[in-house]
Amino acid sequence: MLEASREPVVSGPGPMLPEPFAVVNSRQETVDTWTLELEARSGRPFPFAPGQFTMLSAAGCGEVPISISGDPDRPGRLVHTVRAVGLATAAICTAEPGRTLGVRGPFGEPWPVEPAEGADVVIAAGGIGLAPLRPAILRLLARREHYGRLVLLYGARSPDQLLYPDELDAWQSRGLEVWVTVDSAGPEWLGHVGVVTRLARRARLDGVGWVAMSCGPEVMMRFTVAALRAAGVGEDRIFASMERNMQCGIGHCGHCQLGPSLVCRDGPVYRWSELEPWLTIREL
Repeated sequence: MLEASREPVVSGPGPMLPEPFAVVNSRQETVDTWTLELEARSGRPFPFAPGQFTMLSAAGCGEVPISISGDPDRPGRLVHTVRAVGLATAAICTAEPGRTLGVRGPFGEPWPVEPAEGADVVIAAGGIGLAPLRPAILRLLARREHYGRLVLLYGARSPDQLLYPDELDAWQSRGLEVWVTVDSAGPEWLGHVGVVTRLARRARLDGVGWVAMSCGPEVMMRFTVAALRAAGVGEDRIFASMERNMQCGIGHCGHCQLGPSLVCRDGPVYRWSELEPWLTIREL
């Protein structure tokens, strides 16, 4: 059975003290989503594990938990892909190069990239859920020789909502099998149309020996996990990243409680066998 570390990784002068980071590059991904590259004003590196998140803040607008989207082998550059859905995220998305943002972290449990060595790995993402999985993809490809098949199943609402389109092609050239689908599209779209679960069947996954990592809307993850389990992937080898109302990042405030766990401390990456009983309770 795969085992992931349960010791959260925290760096910096203190977990509740934001460190100033400068925006060095900003790229618009979709109509409401931007990718920001940040560097610490102190110049120090920012090591993190794939799947961890930071508490990212814009002065006067608030603080929000954002998964790290950058390359874990390049700790000098902190990358976040952010969707503008409120005051804080809108301020972060529109931050131009040179502006300072506050960063706390990194926090949380990572994807089981190293424990999955020797296995086939399938990554299932929906919408902006590809952003938290991007560091895992980059680490898997950097160590390609240590894994079997690497498969990405990625779905979005429409072609213009797909993240990292150029990288999808580059990843495929490096040995990642990329399967992409959209909910709806015009006649110019020549790819798949439908839900991610259909991709699981098209990819012909033999579940024996596979490890799965999934992030996206909860309903998408539930149906995708059902498809993966039908293909033979064991529930103790399926991992999912959860979103909840995280405010402190270190397990003190209790806002992100999910059953007996706190997502900021015990997640955001969970083994599905641990997570599934709590997802059947509507209030959670």
